[in-house]
Amino acid sequence: MRVSSRFTGPLFVFPALFVLALLVFYPLVYTVVLSVTDPAGNYIGLENFRTMLDQRLTGVTLRNTFVYVGFSIVFQIILGTAVGLLLNAPFWGRSALRAMIVVPWVIPGIVAATTWAWMFHTEFGIINYMAQGAGVIDQPIGWLTNPNTVMPALVTVNVWKMFPFVAIMVLAGLQAIPKDVYEAARIDGAKLHHEIIFVTLPYLKPVLSSLSLLLAIWGLNAITIIYAMTGGGPANRSIILPIQIFRQAFQFFQFNQAAALSVMFLGITGVLMVLYVTVFAEKE
Repeated sequence: MRVSSRFTGPLFVFPALFVLALLVFYPLVYTVVLSVTDPAGNYIGLENFRTMLDQRLTGVTLRNTFVYVGFSIVFQIILGTAVGLLLNAPFWGRSALRAMIVVPWVIPGIVAATTWAWMFHTEFGIINYMAQGAGVIDQPIGWLTNPNTVMPALVTVNVWKMFPFVAIMVLAGLQAIPKDVYEAARIDGAKLHHEIIFVTLPYLKPVLSSLSLLLAIWGLNAITIIYAMTGGGPANRSIILPIQIFRQAFQFFQFNQAAALSVMFLGITGVLMVLYVTVFAEKE
């Protein structure tokens, strides 16, 4: 039996759509249903949302999430752009350095988190050992147990993990900038910092804006580093939204409330995407 050509395309696409619906749309719809029902399946409207918003922990979690993601993105972009500019410059051993720079990014998250947790260890960590040896500190610092240092330590690990990705993307963007533009700038008397500010960064704006969106989405969904290093402690000073959702569902078994929190989380991510499209995306 011969199939009409008008149905050939949809038939080939159907298996992918079926898998997508099974893995994405069904869980999404089921999560929304859970968020507006109780454990018995009765419709209760927005009660689960009110319960989660009334919890003081939710406010703390939202603040920690924005601090963690915001500072991570800023330093990832700054450090990644600087390293990308360095890797684009001609020097001996550049190819080897380009290969080595991606090591932090390709290391599994759990391996990186465990290694850094030992490095930040109060008694046996090499960071305290080197800082004391250099006379920077007088006594060991509990980087992951002190409420004032735990978030900067986690941001440092996240920046170290992701800045190579930014550097490689920036390097790719730099390769696309015409050489004639730099030559024209030098003829006009531009110095190195003028080239970076008025030539390089404007050309890299689309790359950096796209990277910011990707880093924001990945950062909002990141759970490995924080959960492996601190579990959200001490005293919930490093708990972020994905960890609270995980706790609510699989530690307290409040699946309906966890679903409500997940829907709110989806809304936050959606708002960020809308802001990106309206503010940063280039208009035709």
